Order: sequence, then C-alpha cells, then structure tokens
Amino acid sequence: MTESDGGFALDEARLAAYLEERVAGFRGPLVATKFPGGQSNPTYRIDTPGGRYVLRRKPPGRLLPSAHAVDREYRVMRALADTEVPVPRVFLLCEDDSVIGSAFYLMEHVEGRVFWDPALPGESPESRAAIYDEMNRVLAALHAVDPAAVGLADFGRPGNYFARQVGRWTKQYRATETESIPEMEHLIRWLPEHLPDDDGRVAIVHGDFRLDNMIFHPTEPRVLALLDWELSTLGHPLADLAYQCMQWRLPHQCIMPGLGGLDRAALGIPSEEAYVARYCERLGLPGIADWHFYLAFSFFRLAAILQGVKKRALDGNASSDKALAMGELVVPLARLGVEMTA
Repeated sequence: MTESDGGFALDEARLAAYLEERVAGFRGPLVATKFPGGQSNPTYRIDTPGGRYVLRRKPPGRLLPSAHAVDREYRVMRALADTEVPVPRVFLLCEDDSVIGSAFYLMEHVEGRVFWDPALPGESPESRAAIYDEMNRVLAALHAVDPAAVGLADFGRPGNYFARQVGRWTKQYRATETESIPEMEHLIRWLPEHLPDDDGRVAIVHGDFRLDNMIFHPTEPRVLALLDWELSTLGHPLADLAYQCMQWRLPHQCIMPGLGGLDRAALGIPSEEAYVARYCERLGLPGIADWHFYLAFSFFRLAAILQGVKKRALDGNASSDKALAMGELVVPLARLGVEMTA
C-alpha cells in the first residue's frame, strides 16, 4: 500500500505472511486498499490471488480508553453467525500491535449494495418501502436474540443502561471538548434528571444502527450483512431504535443526510410513527413511553461521538478526510436534542 495518510498504510508483505499462517486458504501476496469512509476504525479491502477480504483495525495514535474496540466487533459478529441477524463471517482477531501497528480483525468481503442516501434515489416507492421494512426486521431480529444463548451474557454491565450511557458519553465528550457548547451543557444537565424507570429489558444493541452500515443484496431488498459493531454492547434496545429514528429528523442536505424536508409518503418511506409501530409489532410491545427522552439521548450521544471525531481530526488522527466536516455537526445535533426536551 503506497498511500501516505498519517500512518494508515500497511506492511503488506508482513501482513500476508501472518495471515497465511493463521487463516485457512489464505495466500498472498495481498494488496490493501483503504476505504475512504469510516470515522473511527480504518477499514481496508484486501485483494489476494485467492479472493477478497476486509480488514478493520484500530487507528494509530493515542486513543480514548474503551474506544475503537475491534475485539468487541469481532466477538459479537462471531457470536451472531448462526442467528437471524445477517453478519459477515469473521476469520481472525489479532491483538499483537507488532503486525501492522494496532489490533485488527479479518472478515469476509460481502458483495452487495450500500445505500448512502436514506431517500434511496433511483428506487421505486415499493422498493423503498421494502428496504425500510427489511431494516426494521433486522433490528427486531437483533433485539430478539438471547445474549446468554450466543455466549454474550457478559458483553455489557448490569444496571440502568441509560444512566451508564449518559455518564459514559458525558465523560467522553469532556475528554474531547474543544469549545463550550450551551446545548450540550443543557443536555448534560437534563438527561440525568429525566431518566425513565429501568424496565429490565436487556438486548444486544448495535450502537450505530443505520442504513449505510448495511450491505443489501445486489437486486433484492434483503440485508446480507450488518456492519460496524464497534459500539455494540448489552443494553436497552430502544437506544438502537431511537438512534435510527434520528434519520427522520436530520436534514436531507447534510454530510450525514436524513429524511427531513422530504415528502416521505410520496417516496414510499414510512413515517417515524409507522416505523416504530412495526418494530413494536414484531417484538410484541404495546408502545413506547418516554420516546422524547430516547431521542434526546440519541442526539446527545451522536454529538458526543462526533466531538471525538472532530478532536481526532484536529490532532491529525482521523481516519476519514470528512472528519472535520462531521465534527461540525456537533452543535446542530445538540440543538435537535434540546428540541426533544421542550
């Protein structure tokens, strides 16, 4: 790999030798090509004479504690391999930094479609409806998995998930804060004071469940692989649902495009209310109380995550050249969160 991008290049010969010894059927030489996206863990296409793979690694440089958890990604995808949740096959986890400079794992390359625009341009209204329903099915399937049955009983901590998450992301935000943002300060005060009662529900939560983290079948409205499990844990399933439903409120003309301002009915895309109702139907839930809290929390959490992206960009450690632009979303996201608290 000849790319000179702040330490993201791989020693291809060393990597090929390492993988040949440990992955059945793998043989070099290899060519590593870094995907342009990815705000957190750099991701590479690995081409070999025998086939194509994908490698995800921790970024170089100084990292926040518990961030960039490629080991957790590997573990959860391996655990979900025989469930109704579509995940890529994983081959190997390497925690020896001497191989490429940081921990990484290797997984299969899944051919298919990635939809970067939630409006799904070029699709028919019927196709859009089917794609959104399939996303809904995958989310419900994930939350229906018994963590203990797949060896993930210890994948998260006990106790009130939202209390822990508010504390965690407040701490992460403080560690990467670059300026004072009144809206973030408001949410940091408001969220702990309005925590819903803990109903005891625990599920495997993805942590970044959205359209562009899925690979769809080349021609069918069917998810072949749900990707980017870095933030996965055991927690409350409504965190995933509310996180995805932020998309309905984000503006369409944005570096992280949403569905705001679009005629969703004409496009064939369900309303937020219909999407939530279908999820509840699939899991046998009567409805959702405190919905505005979950949305406010989701906007706060995403703003805190992107503050970390912004800080890494300013420090020269960001994986994507869009990192600074993504960091500019912190204030608008915090404002949307504050709207949920009114």
